[in-house]
Amino acid sequence: MGEIVVAAKVTHVPSMFISEGPGPLHGCRDAAIEGLKKIGDLCREREVDTIVIADTHWLVNAGFHINAKPDMSGVFTSTEFPHFLNNMPFKHVGDPELGQLIAETATENGVKTLCHHEVDTLDVQYGTLVPLRYMGISDDIKVVSIAGWMYDAELEESKTVGESILEAVKKSDRKVAFLASGSLSHRIPPNTVVGDYLFKISRPLNQATDLMVLDMWKQGRAKEFLEILPKYAQDCDGEGGMHDTAMLFGLLGWDKYEGCAEIMTEYFPSSGTGQCNVLFPL
Repeated sequence: MGEIVVAAKVTHVPSMFISEGPGPLHGCRDAAIEGLKKIGDLCREREVDTIVIADTHWLVNAGFHINAKPDMSGVFTSTEFPHFLNNMPFKHVGDPELGQLIAETATENGVKTLCHHEVDTLDVQYGTLVPLRYMGISDDIKVVSIAGWMYDAELEESKTVGESILEAVKKSDRKVAFLASGSLSHRIPPNTVVGDYLFKISRPLNQATDLMVLDMWKQGRAKEFLEILPKYAQDCDGEGGMHDTAMLFGLLGWDKYEGCAEIMTEYFPSSGTGQCNVLFPL
């Protein structure tokens, strides 16, 4: 029987890529990179076979979708931040078997989900690629990427998908890591001033709310957090509507989850948004 052995909420800010290079911003995201490295090390320590990622940079308009194509390799440039994230090589392999099992299980549970593993031209988005890069994952561990930005879906549906991921993993023989790849608050400042906000939050209220949420997670107060999640996602512009987070808590057990989260990278603002790396004990 398969099992979830790692569960985390992770950042994918493209400024990590420029942090690698020379110049005045070299090293500016070392803490975020180090947090992801620790999660990658944990995946190897726990002998993870497949990493399942809910990617808030994959927007879908109808149904839930999974990318599990066998060959996930290429060179990536972001259409949103080409000045930050460009010509980034990647080499990953998908897990069609697990992806299909998740899709079938979620569909049986009432959320129509399709797994794509024969569409070679379906791109992998940077909410998947950036965390894997800094976790140190190449083709040694398989990958399943799930769309985490739903145009018009309820958080309850993503909760069901999260529960279905757990159910599907248990039916398999896989040891799985699940990553909710997305920010906390996600209000990017207006274009005229966004360049001044690389290390600042867009609204003080967003940061105060983000920090309150992190305290809830650290104290094991999942029930209280889930009561505010829809309003939090709306008022603080949670990335992708926070569908990735709903999937995460769905597989953790929703309001029955009592684990106390471990902060792997302390909270930091990036281009107006609130970011972190957080591990949820299982």
